[in-house]
Amino acid sequence: MADQIVVSDKKWGYVSVFAATILYGIWNTFSKILLQDLDPLALSALVYCIAGIFLFAVRFSGFNNTLMGMLDSKSEAETHMSRKDYLVLIITSLAGSVIAPVIYLTGLNQITAVSASLLLNAEVLFIIIIGILVLNERFQKKEGIGLILLLIGTVFLATNGNLHEFSVSDNLGTLLVIIAAFFWSIDTTMSKFLSNKRDLLGVSALKCSIGGIILLILSLILGLNLKIPLDHLPYLLFIGLVSIGFSFVMIYYAIRKIGSLRTGSIFPFTSLFGAFIAFIVLGEPFTYEELAFGLLMLLGVFIIYRYQKK
Repeated sequence: MADQIVVSDKKWGYVSVFAATILYGIWNTFSKILLQDLDPLALSALVYCIAGIFLFAVRFSGFNNTLMGMLDSKSEAETHMSRKDYLVLIITSLAGSVIAPVIYLTGLNQITAVSASLLLNAEVLFIIIIGILVLNERFQKKEGIGLILLLIGTVFLATNGNLHEFSVSDNLGTLLVIIAAFFWSIDTTMSKFLSNKRDLLGVSALKCSIGGIILLILSLILGLNLKIPLDHLPYLLFIGLVSIGFSFVMIYYAIRKIGSLRTGSIFPFTSLFGAFIAFIVLGEPFTYEELAFGLLMLLGVFIIYRYQKK
C-alpha cells in the first residue's frame, strides 16, 4: 500500500510540472497581445498584483490546510522565517518580480514570442555560472557538454546565426530577454533558501505582491495607462491567475513530490511549448533552425540536470 501511495505521489508530481510548463508557456503569447495596449512596466504591475491577490486569497481560504498538507508530503518543512529569510525574500522579489519581468516584456515587445520563449533557456546557463562563481558549487566535466550546448544555442538564437553582423541596436530586444533571464536566475538560485518553508503559498504571495506593488507605484508615478480593452481582459486574468499564480503552486507541489532535479529538468520545456503556442496563435515564424537550436538548448539542460549532484 505504501508503494502505491509513493507511485501515486510521483505520478501527480509529474502531471503537475507538465501542466505548469504548458500554462506558463502561454504567458509569452498572451503578453505579446497585451503589449499592444500596455507599457511593459504597467503590464508587469497588473500581472503580479493579480497573482499576489490570488495567492493570498488561496492562502487565507479554507483550502490552505489541505494544500499545505499536500505540499509538505514527507519533508520537514520549516515554519520559522528569520531575518536572513526575509532579506532573501526581498532580493528575490526585486530580481524576479520587478526587474526581470519589466526587462523581459520590453524585449518581448521588440522580438517574436517564439524567439523570446527559446532564449529563456539561458536562465539555466546563468544558474550554473552563479553556482560556480558565487556559491562555490562543484561542476562535473560531463555537465560541461550541456553548458556548451546551451551556450551555442543561446548565441545562435541571439544573433540569428549571423554572429559577424551582430549589433546591439539591431538586437536590443534579444539582449534584454537574455538580461531578464539573468535576473530570473538570481531569483531561482536564491529561492532555494526558501523552498523548505512550510508556508510556500504565503512566500509566493509576498514575492508577487511586493513586485506588483512596486511596479504599480512606478506606473502611477510615470502616468502610464493601466486600462485595457474588455476583450483582452481574459488574457490578463489568465496570465496573473494561472500562468503566474497557479503555476507557482504546481511547481512547488512537483518539487515536493518528485524533487527539484526532476522538476528542473522538465520545466525548461516551457520554452518549447511557448514557441509552439506563439507559432499557432500569433502566426509568428518558427524556422527549422530555431527549432533545432531550441532542442539543442533543451538537450543541454537535460545533460546538466542528469549529471548534477543533489
